[in-house]
Amino acid sequence: MKTVGKKIRGILNTRVGFFMLAIILFWLKTWWTYLNKFNLGAKGSIQHLLLMINPFPTTILLFGIALYLAGRKSYIYLLLIDFVTSFWLFANVLYYREFSDFLSINLIKGSGAVSNNLGKSILGILDPSDFLIFLDVLILILLLAFKAIHMDVRPIKKRYAMTVTAISGILFGFNLSFAESDRSGLLTRTFDNNYIVKYLGLNAYTVYDGVKAAQSNAAKNNANASDLQSVQKYIKENHVPVNAEYSGVAKGKNVIIFHLESFQQFLIDFKWDGQEVTPNLNKIYHESDTLSFDNFFNQVGTGKTADAEMMLENSLFGLAEGPAMVQYGTTNTFQAAPAIFDQNGYTSAAFHGDVPSFWNRDNTYKSWGYDYFFSSNYYPKKSAYSIGYGLKDKIFLKDAATYLEQLPQPFYAKLITVTNHYPYLLDKQNQSIAKTDTGDSTVDGYVQTAKYLDQSVGEFMNWLNDSGLAKNTMIVFYGDHYGISGNHKKAVAKLLDKDSFNNFDNAQFQRVPLMIHMPGLKGGVNHTYAGEIDVLPTLLNLVGIPDNDRIQFGQDILSPQKNQTVAFRNGDFVSPDYTKVGSAYYNTKNGEALKHPTVTQKKTLDQMTNHVATELSLSDRVITGDLLRFYTPKDFKKVDKQKYSYKKSKASKTLKADLDKNSLLHQNDGNSTTDMYKTDAPELQK
Repeated sequence: MKTVGKKIRGILNTRVGFFMLAIILFWLKTWWTYLNKFNLGAKGSIQHLLLMINPFPTTILLFGIALYLAGRKSYIYLLLIDFVTSFWLFANVLYYREFSDFLSINLIKGSGAVSNNLGKSILGILDPSDFLIFLDVLILILLLAFKAIHMDVRPIKKRYAMTVTAISGILFGFNLSFAESDRSGLLTRTFDNNYIVKYLGLNAYTVYDGVKAAQSNAAKNNANASDLQSVQKYIKENHVPVNAEYSGVAKGKNVIIFHLESFQQFLIDFKWDGQEVTPNLNKIYHESDTLSFDNFFNQVGTGKTADAEMMLENSLFGLAEGPAMVQYGTTNTFQAAPAIFDQNGYTSAAFHGDVPSFWNRDNTYKSWGYDYFFSSNYYPKKSAYSIGYGLKDKIFLKDAATYLEQLPQPFYAKLITVTNHYPYLLDKQNQSIAKTDTGDSTVDGYVQTAKYLDQSVGEFMNWLNDSGLAKNTMIVFYGDHYGISGNHKKAVAKLLDKDSFNNFDNAQFQRVPLMIHMPGLKGGVNHTYAGEIDVLPTLLNLVGIPDNDRIQFGQDILSPQKNQTVAFRNGDFVSPDYTKVGSAYYNTKNGEALKHPTVTQKKTLDQMTNHVATELSLSDRVITGDLLRFYTPKDFKKVDKQKYSYKKSKASKTLKADLDKNSLLHQNDGNSTTDMYKTDAPELQK
């Protein structure tokens, strides 16, 4: 036994031996992470084998670079590479826990736009076992520090290092071949990023993502006007007539968009602790002058809120990798809702209680044509007023009313709430309902912040009615994205009183509210399957702005001829008949998997899958190639970004100059209506 131990120690005291130990330790912790920290959905012996061996090729390649260096530099470099790759794995674990996806190059490039207030989220996401990811680095350092292993400073022949590099390439080739045999077109077709990591590993995904990012940047540089032809052809072929019954019913009315942060459809009429969680929104949902949609889905990707805004304002999908607002919002040409409304006699304004740079809004909104952007710079700054990602909703909406009453009518205004944002923290004085009892800390606070959001909406609606603004306003409420991700299946099952919660259930769980409320509107609950991509065409028809050959991928939800296949960003979809999740298809009506579809069913499923892939691909092409710079529809004037400024001093001056242009304040002879705004926000009580 001593002889064996002596031989092992002798091997480890060589540079190659230390190199092999580092690889084995890194492989073990990576495999452990795949199994315990990600939900990669490996099925069958081949996928499990690939999941186990895929860390080897890239680890051998990266660690093998150290063999090209001499002496102590070789050990230092290996430890440095080990730490950097471990940190990358660690960062992806945290990101995946919240977003069910992996970090991308473009997302990192735009990280400054989303970094504000992330500290609370990270603390909420962290699990003590996450730090085991650095255990191998610590072990190697301690072995060297306490001289259990001695550094081998003898030179090593370059051909040995080159052989190691060649071995890594051969192993990756085998890995890719096996992966392609189980999933053809892995690198050429649009798949969820989970597929790439499951088959090829996290480091290979990073390289793959980097190549895609470079290709996207090149696409914009190489794009030209002819690239629009396939887009226009698709738009024309998939165009449906609007619902004539609703055309222009809101003509000349104000439009207020309520962006309900992380608000899911299941909250409507949901009760906990003996009370309704959202009584105010429930009331609006069921009113006779509200159009409510119970099969409306969020379609966001990694950009989440930014993706929702992109779809709502442009009828263009967010990108598969990183938020389009961050990557393209400053430089691209858009034909967005604010500009469309503005050029049809409306004043446009966005309201958000956080810093203007969040999601690059201060630049993107200029590209979209917003006249005003009332960010955190416009509101009182007290630490007690803020939580998480900006002002608490009750305070934010009360302050927003100050500027809303000054806007020349008709106006198009978007109010972005934030309190119902992960990690669903709310100080005790604002809590009015007990947490749920699923035992999952991520889930259990959700009802508290949702109820607070609902109360905020109730206060705002009371002011709209009391001030008289409601009678001339159409209000749109929509949930921007899921609040509880599919990584919390057990908790969600308990929350919804279900025996289980599978991938099909999670696809259906992506429903978010869409409500369109206006006095005199012919309302009711509409069961049409639709998504965020469809909101803009629907609103334009309601206010009577004609469809002038715009590049929009959505359809009027109220149209009897609407295509009810709702695309998800990763290529999955839902429809009244079929649901696709990954490579599996389900009967939407009963949730049963279609393990052996008929010839007719297979043809239909292939058509739907191809339709979704084409739709996503063409939308991406519009954004990544900045194709709208080559196209201006009839009656639309290209947005001049240079004319917009969101400085408070300039906005105040402009609002004062426009005071006589039919604002609510002007209608009240200059007397503010904000004294009618009643809130029970404890921070504002004297």
